[in-house]
Amino acid sequence: MNETHASSQNPDLFSAAQAVAAGIDFAELSVSPAGLFWNEFRPQDAASRIWRWTDGATTCLTPDGFSVRSRVYEYGGGSFCLTDDSVAFVNEADQQIYLQPFASSIPEALTQGDKRYGDVRFVRGQILAVEEDQDVHRLVSLGLADGRREILAEGADFYASPTLSPSGDRLVWIEWWRPHQPWTSTRLMSMERLPDGNWGRAHCLAGGLGLEALQQPRFDDQGRLYCLTDRAGFWQPWVETLEGLEALPAAKADHAPAPWQLGGSSWLPLNDGGYLATWSEDGVGVLGLRLADGTQEDFSGDYSRFRSLAIDDDFIYAIAASAICPSAVIAINRADKSVLVLAGGVSPLPAERISRPQTLRYPSGSGEAHGYFYPAMNIEEKPPLVVFIHGGPTSACYPVLDPRIQYWTQRGFAVADLNYRGSTGYGRAYRQALFLEWGAVDVEDACAVVDYLGRQGLIDPSNAFIRGGSAGGYTTLCALAFKDVFRAGASLYGVSDPLALAEATHKFEADYLDWLIGDPDIDMVRYRERTPLLHADQIKVPVIFFQGELDAVVVPAQTRDMLNALLEKGIPAEGHFYPDERHGFRKAANQAHALETEWAFYRKVMDS
Repeated sequence: MNETHASSQNPDLFSAAQAVAAGIDFAELSVSPAGLFWNEFRPQDAASRIWRWTDGATTCLTPDGFSVRSRVYEYGGGSFCLTDDSVAFVNEADQQIYLQPFASSIPEALTQGDKRYGDVRFVRGQILAVEEDQDVHRLVSLGLADGRREILAEGADFYASPTLSPSGDRLVWIEWWRPHQPWTSTRLMSMERLPDGNWGRAHCLAGGLGLEALQQPRFDDQGRLYCLTDRAGFWQPWVETLEGLEALPAAKADHAPAPWQLGGSSWLPLNDGGYLATWSEDGVGVLGLRLADGTQEDFSGDYSRFRSLAIDDDFIYAIAASAICPSAVIAINRADKSVLVLAGGVSPLPAERISRPQTLRYPSGSGEAHGYFYPAMNIEEKPPLVVFIHGGPTSACYPVLDPRIQYWTQRGFAVADLNYRGSTGYGRAYRQALFLEWGAVDVEDACAVVDYLGRQGLIDPSNAFIRGGSAGGYTTLCALAFKDVFRAGASLYGVSDPLALAEATHKFEADYLDWLIGDPDIDMVRYRERTPLLHADQIKVPVIFFQGELDAVVVPAQTRDMLNALLEKGIPAEGHFYPDERHGFRKAANQAHALETEWAFYRKVMDS
C-alpha cells in the first residue's frame, strides 16, 4: 500500500482536474448536404454546443448564452435536427425550440411557454417532436413557415421516435404505458394520411403484450419500414412485410442499448435491403455493414464502441472510442476504410500509462455476470479494488478509455467496471434478470467479483471499495448494509429509500420500482428488506455521499436522511452537496472535487 499512498506526492500524477477536463463527449450526429453536425459537451463550462464539419473545417454554431440539451423524461435526447437551411435545437435553459440559420449566429425561438421538447426531427417543412406538458406527453408537429402546432398523437403515457415516410403519407412512432419502461414493453404505432390531408386512425403494428420492446423505427428511401425488436431475445433489425415483421440476417447480439435517452441511432437501413449497425461481440463493439445477401463488411478498425451512426455516399460517421482513445467524432471512408478524426479522440495519457480493460465473465449465484477489469498501474503487490456500479440500473459500461477509471488505476487501485445481471447489451433475458430482484442479484454480482478476482490473485480482497451513481448508489448501499465484503463505499446521488423514491421521482421512472422490487402494498416486506435506510445500523464501514441540490430524480432529502442515519449510529460518514447540480454532475469543478474527495476518503480508511 505504500506506493498507493506515496502517489499523492507525485506532481506528475494524473489529476482529478485532468480526468474531468478529458471528459469531453459528443452526441447526435446528423449529416446533410450542408455538412456533418454534432452536439459537443465540455465540462469546463457545463455547456453543450452544436458543431459543423464541412469542406475539411469545423465550426461551432451555438452562440454564448445557449446550451443544446433536452430534459424531456429528465434524461432528454434528440436535442437538435437539421432543416433545409438551419438547425433547430432545444435550448437547455428554457427547453424551447430555436431556429438558427446556418449563415447566422442569432437563434430565434420557434416555441414559447413552459412545455419541454425532445426527439426533434425535421420533415417536409415541419418539426416533429415529443412534447412534455408537466406529466402529459404527446407527439406534435410545428410548422416552420407559420408556426402552426398540430397534435399528432396523445393518450399514451410516453412517446418516442416520430418518423415520417419519404412520401409524407405515413407516420410511425414508439409508445408505451406505465408501469412499463421503453426496454421492457413498447408498441410500434402507425397512421396514414387521408385524401383530405388529415391523419387517419392510429393502429398498432407490433408489441404491447409485454413480450417485446421495440425501438428506432426507420424508413428507407423506398418507404419500407424497419425497426429493432427484442422479440427473438436480442434487439435486432426486422422489416415490415405483408405478414408482419420479419427478421433480417443479424448477429445474435443487441444492436442498441437501453433507450434511456431519445434520439438514439445505433443502426440505419440501406436502400438495397442491407443496413449499417453496431453490436457487441465478446464485450467489444463492432461496426458492420450488413449487405442484403447477409454477408458483412467490418468497419470497426481500432475502436471498441460506436454510437450515433450516420452515413452518406462517401463516409460512415460515428462517435467512437477505444481502450486508449476517448470519445471522438470519426468519418470512415467507405471505399478504403481510412479514418478521419473530426473532433475529440485525444488521450489525456500516453498509451503506455493507460490501464487496458480485460473482459470479465465470472460466476455469481446461480448464473454469471459480466464486466471489465482494469489492472492497477505502478504497483507490484496485490492492489486495492474499486468496484464501479453503473446507474440505470438497466444501463451498461463499455471497454473504452474512461478518465475516471484511469484516475484510480494511476493511484494503484484496480477497477472492476461491472455489467451486473440486469445490464443492457447481453440480450433480453439478461436484462430482465432484475425483475423483482433489484438489490439482490446486482449486489450478489458486486460481491462475487471481489471473491473471483481475489482467488485469481489479482487484487487484495481485504481492501475492496464500492461506488455507484443513482441506481448504482442503491446497489452500493445495499452491498454495504447486507454484505460484509467492502471496506467503504461511495454513493453519488444514490437511492437509499426506494419507497420514498417512488413517491417523489418523475413520471418516467414512477413505476420502475414496481418492476424492480414489487408492488409497494403487496410486497412491503420485500421493500423493507431491501431499503438501506431502514438497515443503516447494519452498515459497519465508512460511507461518503455526493448529491446535487437540484436533483429531480433522486431528491436531496434521500441522501440527507441516509447520511444522518449513519451519523446517528456513529458510523464515519461524509456528505457533499452541490447547489448547482442536478442528477449527474456536469460542472468541472464539482466533478473534480468529488473525485479527489472520494480518493482522500478511501486513503483515510486504508490508513486507519
